[in-house]
Amino acid sequence: MPKTTSEMPGYATRREWCGLAVLMLPTILLAVDMTVLHLAAPHLSADLKPTSAQLLWILDIYGFMIAGFLVTMGTLGDRIGRRRLLLAGALAFGIASALAAFSTSAEMLIVTRALLGIAGATLMPSTLSLLRQMFPVAQQRTVAITIWMTGFMIGSAIGPLVGGLMLEFFWWGSAFLLGVPVMLVLLIAGPLLLPESRDEQAGALDVVSALLSVTMVLAAVYGLKDVARNGAGWLPVLALAVALLLGAVFVRRQLRLAEPMFDMDLFRDRAFSTSVAAMMLTILAMSGAWLMIFQYLQGVAGLSPLRAGVVMLPSMLVQVVASLLLPLLARHVSRVRLIAGGLLVAAAGFLVLTQVAGDTAVAMLVAGTVVLGIGVMPMMALGTDLVVSAAPPEKSGAASATSETAIELGMALGIAVIGSVGAAVYRSRMTAQLPAGLTAPDAYAATDTLGGALAVVEGLGGAGPGVLAAARDAFSAALHVNAAIGAVIALATAMLVARFLRATPAAGPVPPPADSPAD
Repeated sequence: MPKTTSEMPGYATRREWCGLAVLMLPTILLAVDMTVLHLAAPHLSADLKPTSAQLLWILDIYGFMIAGFLVTMGTLGDRIGRRRLLLAGALAFGIASALAAFSTSAEMLIVTRALLGIAGATLMPSTLSLLRQMFPVAQQRTVAITIWMTGFMIGSAIGPLVGGLMLEFFWWGSAFLLGVPVMLVLLIAGPLLLPESRDEQAGALDVVSALLSVTMVLAAVYGLKDVARNGAGWLPVLALAVALLLGAVFVRRQLRLAEPMFDMDLFRDRAFSTSVAAMMLTILAMSGAWLMIFQYLQGVAGLSPLRAGVVMLPSMLVQVVASLLLPLLARHVSRVRLIAGGLLVAAAGFLVLTQVAGDTAVAMLVAGTVVLGIGVMPMMALGTDLVVSAAPPEKSGAASATSETAIELGMALGIAVIGSVGAAVYRSRMTAQLPAGLTAPDAYAATDTLGGALAVVEGLGGAGPGVLAAARDAFSAALHVNAAIGAVIALATAMLVARFLRATPAAGPVPPPADSPAD
């Protein structure tokens, strides 16, 4: 009698595929959590009355902590067990979510958001490294990682809808309580469906290396975000200089240790190093334009947050469907061609965004994001697969954390570099078009940000329409410039992949099951 595929050695069984569904929960939740807070910001501001600096820390501290602790948590999972770290992180995330929901002051919310970020940093490397363990067969692992990656897209798609509905009927803290039932399901199902795995040869965690890693990434992300928001002041420049210095010390220490916390030899693998660099560049290109899309829908097109989420839902669904077709394509087309070709498609999507204007603006924006999302999906799914597969199984936590850190740094760089260019374009256009007669504070606010201009318009009489028209035109120009930069980066990344990514053949169909011996 022929064996089914699930009965063949190494192939995943029903338990592993059910475990994949469990591992998607953290990815969906983290994507939702990133979107919901921005919707809740006006409501919590009215309740907790944070200062402008405190509000920025409430919004930023979560991402800072995730980025800073990813590598440390990834290597910790390799040592103590990935499932153990995942479940501990899920418990901490659920508790911190409840504390954040019932915060009574801005300071308390900042602290609980920081705890959420540290707990969140345990989730992503653990899930990816467990996937590496659960799906050792390459074809199945590609399918599993692609499905796992769609969790981000699903979370991003439903985030504005869920957040809008929660804030419509409940208080702002309800947005944080979403994490409690999700983590409860993970805590119950995880021990039943997920295997334990660790690096049996790993020594104790190197505390000095861990501190260097955390401080280095925190300083880099803080410096980049502060430069994007306030310009190149002495403090963010100092933070970036400290990050570079600590990075050099960290690398030197890893090369000299007999048992390093992070194995730098991973970067000798061309598939690993090229995929990490290409993922960072892809996210960098996307961040500069993506950060403006919801602002455009609400500030320029005049949609509510909920309607903006509904408008973007079709493009997200198309991307999810396209991503699920990716493993099928990977059986017949080499990964290099899929990734490089996808990045060329992404560049076309960026170019569509440069044409967003007039009565067709919303339709063009949706079309551009559909094309862009379809184009970057091969890079994100297959690139992640290449990073995880290039590392030995015992180092999968560190490899997974590296890919996630590249994404976080790419996001911070995109906001800092491309975002700053867009902000400069906006200010230049507004300065040239701003109607005369405004007070100095109103003129400064209107030329600083789109949100500032909209706030000024509300307090003006006859000059309001002129300021609004100028702000919408200036912001549209900024979006066009950021999208054009994204197109150039996508093209350059496609050439990088085609030139340096190791040629990987198409996966081919799953081998037919072998016959079992006769009874």
